[in-house]
Amino acid sequence: MPNDDPAGRTPWTVLKTLQWTTDYFKRHNLQSPRIDAEILLAHSLRCERIDLYLRYDQPLNEDELTRFKRLIKRRLKREPVAYIVGVKEFWSRRFEVAPSVLIPRPDTECLVEAGLRHLSRETVDLPGRILELGTGSGAVITALACERPDCRYWASDRSWPVIATARKNARSNGVDHLIRFFLGRWLDPIAPGSSFFDMILSNPPYISSPAIERLDPEIRLHEPVTALDGGPDGLREIGAIIVEAHHRLKPGGVLLLEIGFDQRAAVELLASASGAYEAPQFHKDFGGHDRVVGLRKKVG
Repeated sequence: MPNDDPAGRTPWTVLKTLQWTTDYFKRHNLQSPRIDAEILLAHSLRCERIDLYLRYDQPLNEDELTRFKRLIKRRLKREPVAYIVGVKEFWSRRFEVAPSVLIPRPDTECLVEAGLRHLSRETVDLPGRILELGTGSGAVITALACERPDCRYWASDRSWPVIATARKNARSNGVDHLIRFFLGRWLDPIAPGSSFFDMILSNPPYISSPAIERLDPEIRLHEPVTALDGGPDGLREIGAIIVEAHHRLKPGGVLLLEIGFDQRAAVELLASASGAYEAPQFHKDFGGHDRVVGLRKKVG
């Protein structure tokens, strides 16, 4: 921030600071410059965003300005705001995030919605048994557990630090007693033929390896590539899960996967080739794209 008043007669109020930061972010071509400015300033002042509107005339002291400048510098390096402040809202709840976990996105709420629709069917005997593969921050399984505490939940990831983050988020949202977290890659820890689960769901890596370099710097430089890279065609992990999941599902159980907006046809072929599922059902995201596929295991 420039010192445009050496005599200090015009203080840096909340409003002035927001206006300057928004313009500064715009000049550096950052997306959502006003929202970013508000989130970072609220974090710096240790208050909620809404409180900024009640404190527009409040001047920032030297320590607050120094702390805020550090956040601005981090954002200019294209570090995601969620990593800077350490939290991200998902399903109207707050989740702790770190560079070891993918930042939860609004489109992934479609996975939660699809899961809840399945659990509302009369064909699911309670308590339903739900497994999430590659839980990351734990946002999806925690959201489901918050909405349906009458079910039993399991969630896996292949990193203990990631599982620690997911468990912490489950605890902060009051559902850690409902979820059993375990270490493992996809379905490897679960014996084939167990036919135990009513529902398996996952947001696996589905971006093709060549496309990784074309992602925004916030994603490409800072988010875990293992949670993004789905192999040469983006279907490596999706295909592996489709092949194995039906061995762990009850007859009539459903596999729910978040997929890329242009992967519907390829996923239909993978499901058909497995011979284990009924016709795929697709759920659209807020932009009208096919975002979640539901694959119901055949009965008999």
